[in-house]
Amino acid sequence: MKEAFLKIVKDQQLRSKIIFVLLMFVVFRLLAAIPVPGVDVMKLQAFFAQNQLFGLINVFTGSAMNNMSLVMLGLGPFITATIIMQLFTMLSPKLKALYQEEGERGRQKFNQYARLITFPLALLQGFGMFSLLKSQGIILPSVNTLTMVTMLITVAAGATFLMWIGELITEKGIGNGVSLLIFAGIVSRLPAGVQQAIINYSPAQLMNYALFLLVGLVVIAGVVIGTEGERKLAVSYAKRIRGNRIYGGVSTFLPIKVNQGGMIPIIFALSVMLFPSMTANFFINSKIQWLAHLATFMSGLVQNQLLYGIVYFILVILFTFFYTAVTFDPHAIAENLQAQGGFIPGIRPGANTVKYLEYILYRIVLVGALFLGVIAVIPVIMQGVTGNTNFTIGGTAILIVVAVVLETYKQIKAQVIMRDYAL
Repeated sequence: MKEAFLKIVKDQQLRSKIIFVLLMFVVFRLLAAIPVPGVDVMKLQAFFAQNQLFGLINVFTGSAMNNMSLVMLGLGPFITATIIMQLFTMLSPKLKALYQEEGERGRQKFNQYARLITFPLALLQGFGMFSLLKSQGIILPSVNTLTMVTMLITVAAGATFLMWIGELITEKGIGNGVSLLIFAGIVSRLPAGVQQAIINYSPAQLMNYALFLLVGLVVIAGVVIGTEGERKLAVSYAKRIRGNRIYGGVSTFLPIKVNQGGMIPIIFALSVMLFPSMTANFFINSKIQWLAHLATFMSGLVQNQLLYGIVYFILVILFTFFYTAVTFDPHAIAENLQAQGGFIPGIRPGANTVKYLEYILYRIVLVGALFLGVIAVIPVIMQGVTGNTNFTIGGTAILIVVAVVLETYKQIKAQVIMRDYAL
């Protein structure tokens, strides 16, 4: 580690990339500290403190939402646009070919489509959020329509600008820019969390603190194992003679990760749980009595911690299987193996290989889905055990932080090794 660190410090190109990423972090945090006008800050913070679902969404934006900053929407619109485009690959063969078969150029064009629909989605998401906050009395009554439109365009532009910063980090820095910005937002909450824990400390809460640290270490270890875990399927290639040369005859493996979906299933589940709650808040004050009662009931479901945890857990599992079905196609893999002269030892090529891959895949995905589900509801479990909202482990946040750190470390290590070979 010491030698690797010294190599990073001495290498000007690698050092410049890391400094660039840190500068982009500073820009992001400055934007997150500039609030839009016309908001009752005290009511806003109380709203996020009482609503666990919106509090979790606030984590993804790095606390940029609970002070209504210029980048309050975070990278949500861009992530949503990417998810929508990936879903469209199931409906459009052309998009599927563009994303999976046309290489890097096809993926760049695919990502460009996602960028184009980010701003309209940001406008839609911002309108829904402002409408919800207005119904809660958080947006001041003095804000007129023109000011509201200006605020809406501002936060949509902030989300688009944040997307651009993420793309710059990916292009000129190290690691995935979108993941690193989410990572920076989550880590930025750490000093305030430690300060709050110190202020609220009392000897009576010693066991809660000990339990918090113990569960935190277990969660970190579990996230590392779940993120890095994979099943390696042995693959052999038949020998082929072309002219005077012999190709193939080697053995390799096909990796199937335990956590195939990454963070996408959790984001899907959050979106599905957020939509009914936001929609219901629009009709709470409706003059139609049955509609107002239904809206009150739907809004109160999120406040029921037990029901919230159960629904959240089930949705994460379902979306893990769904997203895996979108991104991992056993039929395409079996066809590619057969076309390249590869086969899984003991399994006949073709339909038998497809069945075998599906059998292995869904067994592994079940473990990964349960892992993600438990990680997602850990805050609910901790709150139920301790009875204190100040001692909740953000399993989702830890999952993101650990995954980003591991991926960035691998990329830095690869850069160091590449320079060693060059020398």
